Amino acid sequence: MPTKKRTPKIVTADAIANEAWRGKDISRHFTNKFTKHPGYARIQRIQRVNVDFTGDMLTELDEATAKLNVSRQAVIKLLLRQALDQHYLANRLRKTAAVR
Repeated sequence: MPTKKRTPKIVTADAIANEAWRGKDISRHFTNKFTKHPGYARIQRIQRVNVDFTGDMLTELDEATAKLNVSRQAVIKLLLRQALDQHYLANRLRKTAAVR
């Protein structure tokens, strides 16, 4: 007789929290399998940098943070990521155009 595969029971975070609150062992819910994720090796150490802004740039940055309701750091990261993506895309398009 073929064996039937068991579908793992999905446990909510609230259920796990309730077990922990009652003092039960919840370690079975955590397998640490995330460390085998392919992107895990790409996680890099965070490095701090200092950046000088003009008063006008800082005013614009503060206006953007107020509009988006996020921190200055978040806006800086977002805008820098967008600029880098644009840069890489432009380089890739330049290379493909040169090949043709």
